[in-house]
Amino acid sequence: MPRAWRIALTLTALAAAALALSLALGSRAIAPLELVRLLFVPDGGVNAQIVHELRLPRALAAFGTGGLLAIAGALMQVLLRNPLADPYVMGASGGAAVGALGAMLLGVGGVLVQGGAFGGALASTALVFALARREFAGAALTDPGTGAPRLLLAGVMLAALWTALVTLLLTLAPEARIRGMLFWLAGDLSAGSGGAAAWAALIVITLAAWPLGRALNVMLRGPVAAQALGVRVSSLRRLLFVLASLATAVAVTTSGAVGFVGLVVPHALRLALGNDQRVLVPACALAGGALLVLADTAARTVIAPQQLPVGLVTALLGVPSFLVLLLRRGP
Repeated sequence: MPRAWRIALTLTALAAAALALSLALGSRAIAPLELVRLLFVPDGGVNAQIVHELRLPRALAAFGTGGLLAIAGALMQVLLRNPLADPYVMGASGGAAVGALGAMLLGVGGVLVQGGAFGGALASTALVFALARREFAGAALTDPGTGAPRLLLAGVMLAALWTALVTLLLTLAPEARIRGMLFWLAGDLSAGSGGAAAWAALIVITLAAWPLGRALNVMLRGPVAAQALGVRVSSLRRLLFVLASLATAVAVTTSGAVGFVGLVVPHALRLALGNDQRVLVPACALAGGALLVLADTAARTVIAPQQLPVGLVTALLGVPSFLVLLLRRGP
């Protein structure tokens, strides 16, 4: 069996195990055989309602969000040729936060908060695109040392602006709403909605990015070398930017600002599997989804019945694991 298929089957099995664990664990544990029965033959009882109405939507939303963040991180690291790039480096998270917190400040909720987050993320993406349009027009081919830094700086400056606006919104917010706003900023999957949108975006973006694997491998050599080898660098950059931005926007809209997944997962897979983007892109979809499902399971069970922000758990679990993997790999 080819190595890529072995990796895919292994990660698929791990993702399925993470989803099953998420459905079984909680304030009311469900035995494995009963869980299988309830999934396929729900009886209308309390356990069936817990699985189908609470845990399953939340687990699916977590998996879709984690997969999107991991793929966005992998694509941004190729686009910027920067190992520290993550999905939020373009300011999409900050724009989404301003949109969502603005909606919360007005006293609305549910779909309107998600709409505000999605609109804010897209607005931030459009601003970065406008500020760094030369990067997408091929200017970096004649001056390859300035293109990626210009794009990165545009995102960093916008992120600083969004941070200031978020602080202003939190300052103006009444005390009754501050906790919900802070919880959203740290990552919140408690609503259990948005799973369908996250899964649809994950499937579409994975299918769009996977065939680009060879071109992405060539892009890692630099824009001039990629152009010489037949890659349409400007068009590919635009496509990578759009895919990564869309993935980030949907992920942030679904779960709030969950950090570290887009940075840690691509790096960990790169250290474990190598840097072939044809393997890395689908692996990110599976591993990122599984990681966030496990993190969300921990977030709602560690101090149950209270819940932790899932972004806190991803940092506590992901960063030490990544450092251990990095140290074992050596220089």
